[in-house]
Amino acid sequence: MPREVRERQMLDAAVEVFARRGYSAASMDEIAELAGASKPLVYLYLNSKEDLFSACIRREAEALMAAVKAASEPDAPADARLWNGLRAFFAHTAEHPSGWAVLSCQARTHGEPFAVVVAELRQEIVRLVTALIAATAAAAGCTAPPAGHEVSGLAHALVGAAESLACWANTRGDAVSSARETAETLMNIAWMGLENLMNGRRWVPDARS
Repeated sequence: MPREVRERQMLDAAVEVFARRGYSAASMDEIAELAGASKPLVYLYLNSKEDLFSACIRREAEALMAAVKAASEPDAPADARLWNGLRAFFAHTAEHPSGWAVLSCQARTHGEPFAVVVAELRQEIVRLVTALIAATAAAAGCTAPPAGHEVSGLAHALVGAAESLACWANTRGDAVSSARETAETLMNIAWMGLENLMNGRRWVPDARS
């Protein structure tokens, strides 16, 4: 069997075990058994448990980013780009729940160097959303467009909401929302708010607050 195929099987197995048991409790024996390989072969290909976990995180992060980028058509209207990107994000996390569990939970709870990879993924998505919001403001011809720090804050808030919704959608015990429904939920909040903001309709705190 080609090494590339064997490594993919090992990573697939490792993602399942890490998602189910967590990094600390996951055993190389269980990973090797699930992959249909010997433990020495797993060590030969992927060096150590830490290196294997890092490889899983990087693979899942790159796959998620590729899915979002592929869906965000650069020539589409701003709302269509955001909608397509959100649908791709929720579809990918729903189709790869173990990969998302590794990224959203396991990697973040074990510190360096694992959390760094997730932080890099998040920053890349935030940059995409920041550029989208800025482009939307420019296309709308806003007389008072959001300031740079406000655009950045909005992008971080939107990405954080998407991450939270993906965790919620993947762990519900009742009827599971589809990727489209989950994306619609966030789109109705985010886009309607952005549209008001771009048209100068801002919420202002009460003077007594």
